Amino acid sequence: MTAVRISRASTGGVGRQSTLLVVLSALGLWTAASIGSVPPAAGQAEPSREEVVSLAVSALAPRIANYEIEVSLDPESRELEGRQRLTWRNVQERPATELRFHLYWNAWRNSRSTWMLEDATRGRSDLGDDVRPGDWGWLQVESASWRGAGDEQPVELTRGLTYDSPDDGNPDDRTVLVVPLPVPVAPGGTVVLEMEWRARVPRTFARTGRRGDTWFLAHWFPKLGVWEADGWNCHQFHAGTEFFSDYGEYDVSIRLPARYVVGATGRETERREEADGQVTHRYQQADVHAFTWTASPDYLVRERRFQAAGLPAVDMRLLLQPDHSSQEDRYFAATEAALELYGRWYGPYPYGHVTIVDPAYGSGAGGMEYPTLFTGGSRLFNPEGGGSPEGVTIHEAGHQFWYGVVGNNEFEHAWMDEGLNTFSTIRVEDERFGMPRVMKRYFSPPGTDQRGFFPVLFHDLQTRRESDGNRLDRYRKGAEWDSQAQPTWRYFPKTGSQLSYTKTALWLYTLERHLGWPTLQRILSTFYQRYSFRHPTPEEFFAVAEEVSGRDLDPFFAQVYQRPVTFDYAIESVRSIPAAAKGFVEEAGEMVALEGPAEGVEELYRTEVVVRRLGGGVFPVDVLLTFEDGSEIRHAWNGEYRWTMIVEERPVKLVSAEVDPDRILLLDIDRTNNSRLVESRSTFPAVRWSLRWMVWFQDFMETFLAFA
Repeated sequence: MTAVRISRASTGGVGRQSTLLVVLSALGLWTAASIGSVPPAAGQAEPSREEVVSLAVSALAPRIANYEIEVSLDPESRELEGRQRLTWRNVQERPATELRFHLYWNAWRNSRSTWMLEDATRGRSDLGDDVRPGDWGWLQVESASWRGAGDEQPVELTRGLTYDSPDDGNPDDRTVLVVPLPVPVAPGGTVVLEMEWRARVPRTFARTGRRGDTWFLAHWFPKLGVWEADGWNCHQFHAGTEFFSDYGEYDVSIRLPARYVVGATGRETERREEADGQVTHRYQQADVHAFTWTASPDYLVRERRFQAAGLPAVDMRLLLQPDHSSQEDRYFAATEAALELYGRWYGPYPYGHVTIVDPAYGSGAGGMEYPTLFTGGSRLFNPEGGGSPEGVTIHEAGHQFWYGVVGNNEFEHAWMDEGLNTFSTIRVEDERFGMPRVMKRYFSPPGTDQRGFFPVLFHDLQTRRESDGNRLDRYRKGAEWDSQAQPTWRYFPKTGSQLSYTKTALWLYTLERHLGWPTLQRILSTFYQRYSFRHPTPEEFFAVAEEVSGRDLDPFFAQVYQRPVTFDYAIESVRSIPAAAKGFVEEAGEMVALEGPAEGVEELYRTEVVVRRLGGGVFPVDVLLTFEDGSEIRHAWNGEYRWTMIVEERPVKLVSAEVDPDRILLLDIDRTNNSRLVESRSTFPAVRWSLRWMVWFQDFMETFLAFA
């Protein structure tokens, strides 16, 4: 336990004593609704403003990179002006001669950045090719000084600052800043670096920026990379990757006009109103690896408290758009579902609070995760049952566990966060709300690719967790483009989603069906609890899986992780014919013609089923044979050779054969070839579905005419 002195009189700021007012409910240790308002004990007078209150809080993470930041927003110029004090500790066994920082917003400084060049190949940014002169953004460090670990006089470092492009050598990329140090930081040593910087807020390119008078600001300050055993892990900002940084304490003061409602990582511990109509909001949080904030005069603030038996309570704060006020309950219900089921399956949420942001229409900030804060996403017309905002809310709340607590390197191993979370999201959604129905939106704005504003929910078309939930259709498109073992930033930009999200969810669900949910649940909970607040590697995840399951899973992981192989098992052919031999046999030296079974002998049918492995992936599968009398026979096949033939002789004919009938291998890219009938009934599905579509179309036309 660490004693932390908290002064109510302190106003904070760079260079002043940090006042750690972080309230942690981790493991139910301690919670409080507000900071700086601790009531006096009975019979005691109210403490004076100068009284220092000592609290003991447990450090959950190694606090390696600690930030004190003061920032002001000028809405007219769209600029931020900031200064920060970074205290960094070298936890490696080699000295550090320089520090490396991410300047993420320089990805949108001009069209020559690596991010913009890569984004052009995938067409994913919110602006696409429609970038106007005022849309660009940047982050510029104006001064940097070093203080070492003691009381040394500051050493000016500004003239020595340089940029590097370690991934692609792009001389126009400015997303990695190199700060040479006058004295190396020895193992176990600490350095203090002070910076002053300015930034221009972009219109949203990738979930951060400005839309109208709504500001959503993520990765907005010079952010230190991660010092590892073999050097700095500080990649350029790539269009298909996210983030990686060390845990620490954040003490951030945000100054902006009083009309704004503010939300941020951590809790607000102080609010100062100033004579010029500005307000400074101070937020603090420990044991996180990033800090994000948002501001808008339009937010409606709604607050509730999550409570569930056996789990720590969590204060939920929802910043809601006025036109989505009717969806308040749905946002809270989805957040509670994630906090409860992730908490029971894997381990408790370790912070006592979370902020849910409902982003403004067209802001491009929806569906993103940050420590103790995440964005959802909804629409004005949004019928229940269509999966929104429930799905995105569960997913981003779930990131608080896999992204926030298990801090893997998303530049290199994004699947360890996105994939584990996609799998978990669909499981929560299915268990708590049921899989969503198909919903289509009509009447898109002319000349745009935006989805229409008018939703139609098809109640009879429910999605399935096995395929729709895990996005099998997306996986097929990029199944063989890259292996997951390739660093994520090297993926072809259009395939990152298929590999990180979809493929991982599919192979995790395959393991759930192969090993059983109790075993997979123990694997994931062991991994979560063992590697909380650390930077685990893929090999450590695989080791946990083998340890907990007691199985040799190397062959499976070698295929789904190391190689871009596809799985595809198929029924090649089926037939069921009389088993009695035809032709001639020799009896007593004479050739006798065979014309059928002997009199009084029951006729048998010879069933032959040919099963093929069309893909490169190998997985054990069952083959189910169904006969005319309703009986079934199941054959187990190791799936290793390219084909096998199954032969049965029975007094009834075969009706159908199916490989992988329990749908365990969810990575099978073509389920249409997994079964075959002996006698085709090709017209039956067409008649059945045409009748349904006629009814649906009639209902749609009646609805349309009502608005016409």
